[in-house]
Amino acid sequence: MLAWIESLPKEVAVLIVSSLPIFELRGAIPLGASLGMPLVKVYCLSLVGNLIPVIPLLLFFKYFFHRLEDIKFLGKFFHWWFARVEKKSKIVERWGFWGLVCFVAIPLPVTGAWTGTAAATLFEVKTKKAFLAILIGVSIAGVIVSLVVTGIFNLPILTK
Repeated sequence: MLAWIESLPKEVAVLIVSSLPIFELRGAIPLGASLGMPLVKVYCLSLVGNLIPVIPLLLFFKYFFHRLEDIKFLGKFFHWWFARVEKKSKIVERWGFWGLVCFVAIPLPVTGAWTGTAAATLFEVKTKKAFLAILIGVSIAGVIVSLVVTGIFNLPILTK
């Protein structure tokens, strides 16, 4: 484990990891479980941590995207990321609210709250509606990841 995580209280480590892009609660729930924390506590902390960046991102993504696209490296990254989001999130474009819920609920890389927020911004889903969809999606993803971590639900891809 990384030294900076070990130096933090377990709860803070779970909150921080769950708020990070890519890791989100998909990484925080296994982390909390490996630290011996009760699963319900890990789930709740991961859910809160995963949602912390969502409201600021929903409110400011368009503004930041347009400002950051002028910076050479960041602009290229954001253009690449938004093109990828657009390609991967056709379900959001087609099904709107429920498509966003499903997109965020799939516990795979590049389908979590951060990318869901980008998809909601890209397809101009209203902020309150987008937050609710992301909340529901993250909640479902957290249940799935928790079931996998406990061994109740076994994914063959993880046991090879």
